[in-house]
This record gives sequence, structure tokens and C-alpha cells, in this order.
Amino acid sequence: MKFSVIIPVYNRPDEVDELLHSLALQRYTHFEVIVVEDGSTVPCKEVADRYVSCLDIHYFLKPNSGPGQSRNYGMERSKGDYLIILDSDCILPEGYFETIEKELRAVPADAFGGPDRAHESFTRMQKAINYSMTSFFTTGGIRGGKKKMDKFYPRSFNMGIRREVYETLGGFSNMRFGEDIDFSIRIFKGGYACRLFPDAWVYHKRRTDLGKFFKQVHNSGIARINLYKKYPKSLKPVHLLPAVFTLGVGVSASGAVFCPYSLLPIACYALLVAIDASIQNKSLIIGLLSVAASFAQLFGYGAGFLRAWWQRCILGKDEFSAFNKNFYK
Repeated sequence: MKFSVIIPVYNRPDEVDELLHSLALQRYTHFEVIVVEDGSTVPCKEVADRYVSCLDIHYFLKPNSGPGQSRNYGMERSKGDYLIILDSDCILPEGYFETIEKELRAVPADAFGGPDRAHESFTRMQKAINYSMTSFFTTGGIRGGKKKMDKFYPRSFNMGIRREVYETLGGFSNMRFGEDIDFSIRIFKGGYACRLFPDAWVYHKRRTDLGKFFKQVHNSGIARINLYKKYPKSLKPVHLLPAVFTLGVGVSASGAVFCPYSLLPIACYALLVAIDASIQNKSLIIGLLSVAASFAQLFGYGAGFLRAWWQRCILGKDEFSAFNKNFYK
């Protein structure tokens, strides 16, 4: 079977270089690579050109339209039996495609995805952010790193789709946020088989500082309400937890004026995260940074969720008028 790797990119030539290097080291080589430059001001064409001799690589430049439409652009020009969607800030282990081929030959799937990990070369902050996005003590448990899940919804940083499924469903929608979950929901609604490949993991850099990370998860909180408006049954009690946490911390902080002990649950949670992250990463510094990253994640997601709930569910605005700022740039 042949795979087509689709990589949308916006102003990330250095990270694309790392991803292409990891693709060049794959033991399974029956794949093509399609890089879609989404109107970048710092293009990566020179980077892509350096891999022409060792990869079946195709580079396209198009006006900016966001990652979802850029993925569609790449998939329309692909030739593989399966389409592999990767974020430009990922790095693949050498056996990535071997694992996927083994899984598909054992039990076929129409769509699939895998989890993510932190590479040893990542900065301390990137490792802390990775902890906050994968930990049981934040919202990592609902992202899809576990085998025991009623349904697995692939995310676009590490996602595979059978070509016929893409052609039938039309790829990613033009949703401003949450277009990958929207696609996964439509895959299930279409009656297709979707599986988690736990060993098909990638190293995912995500964001490099807390400010960018906060913005990313804030948009994820907005996405959850947008998805709820489109698919009411998609909202589960677990999706409310960051908003509840955000409101709870606000109430506790306000109550601390009269009773300092109201901050004790927050302090206990921070201590738990610090200990767990320090043990997992074998670093007290990363453990402390993980506390900051975990609070940024929960506050960011919770604030985005509450903001979108107010704008869309209370004020009745539609998806685009509620958030006019260009998310993609």
C-alpha cells in the first residue's frame, strides 16, 4: 500500500526541515510527501528542495486559507491509498510507517490516528506543555492516548484516512476551529471504522511558550462550543471540566480575601502536578513548568469555552461573526 503525507505549513521552515529529515529516515519508504505552503511570508521551498533526492516530495504554494483547506488542497493532489495528515511541528520515529502498515494489514481501518510524545531534544517548556496535553491530571485522557475508549477521534497532527473516505466525505470543512474533530465526527456518522494505533506515535512540538500555548488551547475551547452547535450530542460532561476548573479557581481566589484556606485545593492540585511531572520527566524544573503549563491549558481552554458559550449560545451569534479575528494568521 502507498501513503501520501500531507503537511500544511505556515511560516515554519525550520520545523518542516526536522519533519522532512525524519521522513527521509523511515525504514518503510513507499510514500510521497506533499508540502502545502499556506501563504507563508517565510516560505520553506528551499528546505523542501533539499529533500528531492531522497523523498518523493511535491511542494505547492497557495494563498492563506487555514490548515483545514490546505490539507484538502494537498489531498486533492495526492496519489496514495491512504492519506497521512501531519502537523509541520512533528517529528516521526523511524518505524512510524512500519507500524501503520502492520496495523492496517492486521485489522483494516477507514481512518486512524496515534498519540504524541516529547522528544529528548525539546526544550523544558515544550516538555512541560507536552505533559499538560497528555496527562491524566489535565485533559490528556480525552485526547486519545488510551486503548480503552468508546470512540477514538483522530486529531490532525497525526491522522490517517483511506482515500475513498476522503473522496466521499469531501475532506475538512471550513470551520474556523475544530475542523479535525468535525471531520472525525463525520467519519463516524458515515459508518466508517476508525481506530487508535497506540504505537504510531509522533513527537509533537506544539508551542514554544505559554502565551502561544494559551492562545492555542483557548481556540480549542472555542472549537468545542462550535462543535456542540453543529453536533449537540458531541458535548460530553468531561468537556466541561476546564470551564468548571476556571470558574472554581476564580471563586477560590475571591474567597481567599476572607478565608486563605479556600486556596488549599488549588495548592494541592499544583503540588500533585509538580510531583507527577517531575517524576515522569526526571526533572524538578520541568515539574514546576508543568504546573504553569497545566494552569495555562485549563484556563485557556476554559476561558475559550465560556467565551464561545456566551457569544454563540447566549447572544446567538454564528461561528464567524462571533470570532472575526483571522485565526490562521
